[in-house]
Amino acid sequence: MTKQVHLAAHFPGVNNTTVWSDPASGSQIDFSSFVHFAQTAERGKFDFLFLAEGLRLREQNGAIYDLDVVGRPDTFTVLAALGAVTDRLGLTGTINSTFNEPFEVARQFASLDHLTGGRAAWNVVTSWDAFTGENFRRGGFLPQDQRYERARTFLQTTWELFDSWRGDEVVADEESGVFLRDPHPGAFARTDAHFDIAGQFSVPRSPQGRPVVFQAGDSEEGREFAASSADAIFSRHATKEAGQAFYRDVKGRLGKHGRTPDQLLILPAATFVVGDTDAEAAELAHEIRRQQVSGQTALRFLEQVWNRDLSDYDPDGPLPDVDPLVGETHVAQGRAQVRMYRDPLATARQWRELAAEKGYSIRELMIEVQSRQSFVGSPQTVAAEIDDLVQSDASDGFILVPHLVPGGLDPFVDAVVPLLQERGVFRADYEGTTLRDHLGLAPLP
Repeated sequence: MTKQVHLAAHFPGVNNTTVWSDPASGSQIDFSSFVHFAQTAERGKFDFLFLAEGLRLREQNGAIYDLDVVGRPDTFTVLAALGAVTDRLGLTGTINSTFNEPFEVARQFASLDHLTGGRAAWNVVTSWDAFTGENFRRGGFLPQDQRYERARTFLQTTWELFDSWRGDEVVADEESGVFLRDPHPGAFARTDAHFDIAGQFSVPRSPQGRPVVFQAGDSEEGREFAASSADAIFSRHATKEAGQAFYRDVKGRLGKHGRTPDQLLILPAATFVVGDTDAEAAELAHEIRRQQVSGQTALRFLEQVWNRDLSDYDPDGPLPDVDPLVGETHVAQGRAQVRMYRDPLATARQWRELAAEKGYSIRELMIEVQSRQSFVGSPQTVAAEIDDLVQSDASDGFILVPHLVPGGLDPFVDAVVPLLQERGVFRADYEGTTLRDHLGLAPLP
């Protein structure tokens, strides 16, 4: 049976895929940029728009990391505003379960689901570092097992709040003068190791019942959390073989939680470069990589492994002779990437061998080893690659991350989407009104 491709759009904002210096790049915080991006995704019949969230601006060597200087506006504010300028596009926001409270988050998502007619989704994340915790009253951070336990409990608590309204409480009978069938709607009580709350939930049951739930963790705890509770999981596995292995692993966990494979979608993030021909796209992709990894940025990337201030080094020169510093403290504060290099000394050895073999400078090496575009080619090539990965169970679709704001999504929507539609693997129009409809998820009871 031919699978349908799911597509979503990630507003890139502040990260190392965005080329803010390109003449075609616009504001990453002005509302007009969000509107253009969202309406382009809806024109392409995408499932949803996705906003990441950062609770603290990342630092390197005690200064704000240069890709984060624009900051991040509040997720709920942006999504609520976008709900007014779109009709069908799902609206997904990353909200942290470590430094928020269930009642507040449930109230915000239930409100968003009402205001958008059932298009809200929540990417549940935890926070792993004390650096971020300094922005909050409790401070500190939780060890990995405890933060996932809090996340599970947090999610269960919000579900109790969403479900505290059945959906039939409001009668609004003018003749009898009865507005509520139940005099105690939304009653709840929850006491556990993390929360001790009781009262009445203040928002009636929303169109989807509760928002679609996404999860982004790739650890053992993250995969298990997604298999038990999420409707979709993000993935960073870009190759076909790695994607298929991740797909098998996560889908294989669903049975023990009483779930079936169609109840969890796997959606890797993917960057792209589309040109009239494969050769033109490859040339453009090379230029984009050089824009994304400037000399200054190359040094910042290298510092994330070396854990040293390397600002005096020439990015067009060789790698440092000194080894990385290994310790609890790190020059890059708040960047999850530093956790990818669990053995910095081994990484440094590998990079030195590659640089010696290829004659790479620091910048050339960083261009080589940092993540690159997932799909590069003509519209026909990109459409064929996406279709193949979905049909071969490497994913259920992709969350596209363009390198430009706000117009970076336009080439894909204009050139690739029509080819996927011609193949019969992507919708010609929305068939439902809610995000659960778009994702093919069964309605909640």
